[in-house]
Amino acid sequence: MESMFQEEGSSSVTSSSSLQFFSMMSLSLSPSLGSSPYQMKCEERGLVLIHLLLAGANFVATGDLQNANLTLEQISQHASLDGDTMQRIASYFSEALADRILRTWPGIHRALNSNRIPMVSDEILVQKLFFELLPFLKFSYILTNQAIVEAMEGEKMVHVIDLNAAGPAQWIALLQVLSARSEGPPHLKITGVHHQKEVLDQMAHKLTEEAEKLDIPFQFNPVLSKLENLDFEKLGVKTGEALAISSIMQLHSLLALDDDASRRKLPLLSKNSNAIHLQKGLLTNQNTLGDLLDGYSPSPDSASASASSSPASSSASMNSESFLNALWGLSPKVMVVTEQDFNHNCLTMMERLAEALFSYAAYFDCLESTVSRASLDRIKLEKMLFGEEIKNIIACEGCERKKRHERMDRWIQRLDFSGFANVPISYYGMLQGRRFLQTYGCEGYKMKEECGRVMMCWQERPLFFITAWTPRK
Repeated sequence: MESMFQEEGSSSVTSSSSLQFFSMMSLSLSPSLGSSPYQMKCEERGLVLIHLLLAGANFVATGDLQNANLTLEQISQHASLDGDTMQRIASYFSEALADRILRTWPGIHRALNSNRIPMVSDEILVQKLFFELLPFLKFSYILTNQAIVEAMEGEKMVHVIDLNAAGPAQWIALLQVLSARSEGPPHLKITGVHHQKEVLDQMAHKLTEEAEKLDIPFQFNPVLSKLENLDFEKLGVKTGEALAISSIMQLHSLLALDDDASRRKLPLLSKNSNAIHLQKGLLTNQNTLGDLLDGYSPSPDSASASASSSPASSSASMNSESFLNALWGLSPKVMVVTEQDFNHNCLTMMERLAEALFSYAAYFDCLESTVSRASLDRIKLEKMLFGEEIKNIIACEGCERKKRHERMDRWIQRLDFSGFANVPISYYGMLQGRRFLQTYGCEGYKMKEECGRVMMCWQERPLFFITAWTPRK
């Protein structure tokens, strides 16, 4: 059974030393592990849960089912879907580890998940909750629209391609801005790409209704497709149109396309000893999970650099490269890209778990700062969006693992290599972004600028980046 779980490339020496390391942690934390969850302080419980998650992940990775089961049982005694930040996040990470175990028995896994058919209404609800409870989409819409408006100044025929047409809010705002142009509004065509017909139908209805109110010549072109299957001919790009492309949190999924063909695994604990750095960072009393994880500094490029020299990355990069080359061939006046600034495309599950703990901690801290713990909307968002993303990062491999977020510098390399030149976000765009965050009502959200590229942060931790591009001739 062990061979079914142990990751390729991991050595027994590495696994043994990892388990010995966690055994030492168990000795130092054993009094806490025996304590009742209700007797623990928040910081103490957070320490215990992170220790258990890391230990449990090692057991899962090495095929030690008995200890994995015991560890997951211990986590369940301390975790809670409506508790503090660490209790909530531990629930979803433990579920992801359990799902990874079940996937080794495809029949059992399918039987347990056969009735979990994604509903269009659920997808719409998740998008709505993410938009309403957190500022990230609004912030991206503001900067993306401003870049498009500036690029389209004086244009009479404007075509915008939305690579994730999940809702009308962004384009309703653009219609309103364009209607107030001093030279009059342009003829606007929006092409929306989405894999759900109902979502596209709603987009068409609401945008057409708004355009009629504002008396703007408007056309909506729905393209029913997943991004990886996109037929560029259906985008309907015509000569004489000024083209803009908006991609919000979509391009990372392309990195999964050929991953099944050739993959190699690294040892369970990488040379930078992420887990050891994480443990060192847990030895201080802090108030939030983000604070608890401050001592863990994930290597920004270790996994990505390793991936870039491996066959796995080569095939994935070629697919993303082909897609970016096709976008370049459309000759857009501007393309605005928003992506998560995380490093979740590591080769081993252990690395991904450590990186995901670090980054999703910030998401959960964001919600903790502004939304009641008892909020049903918060619980739905955490479960239906973040919980599913965590599961995909931890439990899935190959082409099933779509959540392959990478850091901004990796995407800058890809876009530059594909023939795009960076267009700095304008001063006015940055000013609008800062004003929005100032009026949002939470001091934890920050905006950073780097060479004309914008990052949205929680405290000092970058979560999203927004960059604008134009094709080099």
